[in-house]
Amino acid sequence: MADVLKEICQRKAAHVAARKAAVSLSELQAAAEAQPMPRGFLSTLRARVAAGKIGLIAEVKKASPSKGVIREDFDAANLAKLYERAGATCVSVLTDTPYFQGEDADFVAARTSINLPMIRKDFIIDPWQVLESRALGADCILLIMAALSREQAQEIEQTSLGLGMNVLIETHDEAEVELALTHLTSPLIGINNRSLRTLDVDLATTERLSPMIPSDRLVICESGIHTDKDIARIRQAGVHCFLIGESLMRQADVEHATRMLLRADA
Repeated sequence: MADVLKEICQRKAAHVAARKAAVSLSELQAAAEAQPMPRGFLSTLRARVAAGKIGLIAEVKKASPSKGVIREDFDAANLAKLYERAGATCVSVLTDTPYFQGEDADFVAARTSINLPMIRKDFIIDPWQVLESRALGADCILLIMAALSREQAQEIEQTSLGLGMNVLIETHDEAEVELALTHLTSPLIGINNRSLRTLDVDLATTERLSPMIPSDRLVICESGIHTDKDIARIRQAGVHCFLIGESLMRQADVEHATRMLLRADA
């Protein structure tokens, strides 16, 4: 997967270069400034956890590099509505095309159909994409430590914060957690349970890494959550926020499946 990630980032760099040539910076800035204020991704999750509830970032995701198409009847706006109705805290939308079959239009469609805070899930490797994300209406972006140098991560984070957006820093191991805590300031720390080396998923990754993260940060458990029992297990480790996509996207009744995951809050 590390090599796949390198390939993804190379293709993304070419995509960004083409976008820069097609869209002027002034045009992008105007579109970003025309957006309403960010909806408060971090503050909404924190309020949910403070109330003793599960912070669920429910993901709209058509496909993945390892599994191919996940959901044939894909309608980003409708899926986002189902998540909101079921009680999700925030919504994530995949916009990468080559590997996830996502589109910027999916994000915009979901954004206009719900009132929840939203994260644009993509491979952000250039500050230009941060401005693009705000122009789409994103409240938060994903920053993948494994895809970036320390300097790139810092520049992307500062650009995001300057636009009033939140940043979810995704980590996979101890070294990445240490880098995030030492060199970045964003409180949102994601722990991805999927190994970049083997693609195996192990919830013990969150259990192992979360004690490294101080209480003033908010930990998000990513990948491998399928049932409310999985959620209960991770909550025992003191983690109460989850980013869940594939297991929900595979369900015939997405709203019901989301409610079942959240029934511990009932």
